[in-house]
Amino acid sequence: MFVIFGVSGKVGRVTAEVLREGGHRVRAVIRGNRHTEALTRIGCEIALADLTDLASVTRAIDGAQAVQILCPLPIGEPRLDRAMRAMIDIAVQALSANPPPRVLALSDYGAERESGTGITMLFHYLEMQLRRVPTSLTLLRASEHMQNWARVVTLASATGVLPSFHHPLTKRFPTVAAQDVGRLAAELLLDETHRNGPRVVSIEGPQRVSALDVARTLSALSGREIVAHAVPRAGWIATLVGAGLGADHAQLIADLYDAHNAGCIDVEARVSEQRLGTSDLREVLASRAQNPQ
Repeated sequence: MFVIFGVSGKVGRVTAEVLREGGHRVRAVIRGNRHTEALTRIGCEIALADLTDLASVTRAIDGAQAVQILCPLPIGEPRLDRAMRAMIDIAVQALSANPPPRVLALSDYGAERESGTGITMLFHYLEMQLRRVPTSLTLLRASEHMQNWARVVTLASATGVLPSFHHPLTKRFPTVAAQDVGRLAAELLLDETHRNGPRVVSIEGPQRVSALDVARTLSALSGREIVAHAVPRAGWIATLVGAGLGADHAQLIADLYDAHNAGCIDVEARVSEQRLGTSDLREVLASRAQNPQ
């Protein structure tokens, strides 16, 4: 039985689909019933669990041969970092009490750094806590998801302006399609050959891009000129809060982009197995443009 947390997201859903296509039993762990029908349709067993509740997490992982876990993001919590650490602690407690043979954690570029990386510091905390679990651990570190840019497709198409926190606009950075992360996660979950120590695998897309590249791609897709605009650092927090983030969440994201722009967020080449996804930015943004919901 493969137990997948975060299966309602783009990465977890693809992992579950790939495993089911291979004929494997999958238990999809969700918090509410919203996605039950779609997951049942592809043959998943459903487990309702809340990462703030140890008993429900313990039940969800019972009998698992492998578990895919993620860094939970409790939107709306006034102290996001504190809430995330508490949920990570509960997941690790459940896994330590009844460790499955294999655990795969969805992590981020930069998670090897313990400070100065904003919200990525929580991925560092997840990785460090999971190292205490007596299991074969794989840390799958992904670069920034291309889908993050897809969120502003509608705005950019309407205004002709693509806002960017990546400075300067010419700087090329790693990015990856969420579906490629999900497919690689399924491959790694099925790999029973790795036994010794945490395995660190990094994934990014087939080529690095700049904010200017993103704007050019959107221009080609929309048929109108779209210009990349570097949002001034002083306006980041207000922009993020205006987009619906809480103040604590906004600060963590701003700190992350400060780290990005300082060159601190990248693959840890010294210890990582490097993989490249196959989906490019145009493919992801075109899909978003066609399916804006």
